[in-house]
Amino acid sequence: MIHSGTMVQGGSPIRYLIPIRALLVAALCIAVVPAVRAEDGQPAVPPTPPPEFYKIEFEPDAYYTSLGLYLALTKTPIPHVGEQSEKDLYLTLLSRAYAPRFLVIEGSVNPLPYAGTYIKEHDPSFYENAQVTGSFNWVQAVTAGFEEPYAVSAFLGNIVDFSLPGSKESKGIGYSGLLYSQGTYHIKNNTLIRDDWWELEWKVKGDRKKSDQKLSWSFRFGAKLHGNPDITDIYYLSFRRSRLDYRPKRDTIFNNSGFEYTMDLKKNTFTPMRHYFFVEKKWPLEGKKMAFALATGFVWESADKYSGELATGKQGSSTQIILRPNIEF
Repeated sequence: MIHSGTMVQGGSPIRYLIPIRALLVAALCIAVVPAVRAEDGQPAVPPTPPPEFYKIEFEPDAYYTSLGLYLALTKTPIPHVGEQSEKDLYLTLLSRAYAPRFLVIEGSVNPLPYAGTYIKEHDPSFYENAQVTGSFNWVQAVTAGFEEPYAVSAFLGNIVDFSLPGSKESKGIGYSGLLYSQGTYHIKNNTLIRDDWWELEWKVKGDRKKSDQKLSWSFRFGAKLHGNPDITDIYYLSFRRSRLDYRPKRDTIFNNSGFEYTMDLKKNTFTPMRHYFFVEKKWPLEGKKMAFALATGFVWESADKYSGELATGKQGSSTQIILRPNIEF
């Protein structure tokens, strides 16, 4: 959900420096979290909040790795809504899209997409040998679809807990609210381009893990603006769903599958700038609680997405094939 840092090119080490603006925003938000005080005039509780008022989550993944700090803005802990059907999960989150009660600050990195830029810059011969045909480079196919190497984000909204109290095998959390993200680099064809971008979106997002199933989803729309004048500002609409079934109760195409579709529209004219789509199939190993996954799809980009020095020189649009292997736990 959120990212941070400054990426250094030309063989220099990677450094992550939280922008001063982000630090000020984070400090201000943390400062307004209500203090927890005892009743009847007793001294205030020590500044460390009780467990239900903050939480730290680390989620590793080959394509999106994140570390998030969850803060409650009221004394009410994250509500438990228990076991629900997939449809009811979405309806519960949509019904709670009002007065925000939680703040989430998160940093994220896209490991494989960044690795693609590193290979192209530091091992050009390997990258050239990955060119299978005139239009298919397997390194680009494996890393396509991510337009930034990292980001820092702040989410303001509501959170609900889908886990079953007292059960170690049932975990789940969902979000609905506003998300602000920013970063300092853009990825184009496995090349890092300096770009102080920021985006604001409204989203419904969640994850639920049980002993026999893992489900995640994200529905969002927003705007992304670029500091680099050669990259087009856009509005976007995105849908994502992913489901892993270790012991499916019935055989349907929705078991052990996933998809994502994102459409970008030019900010001033609402003309399509980019279509990003993939479908995914998973093969679970129940004994190891993991699964092999393979996604395939495409990224279509309009010739108007880039201008100036970043223009490709081609008259028409371009299409990049996605071939994304992964391992889920």
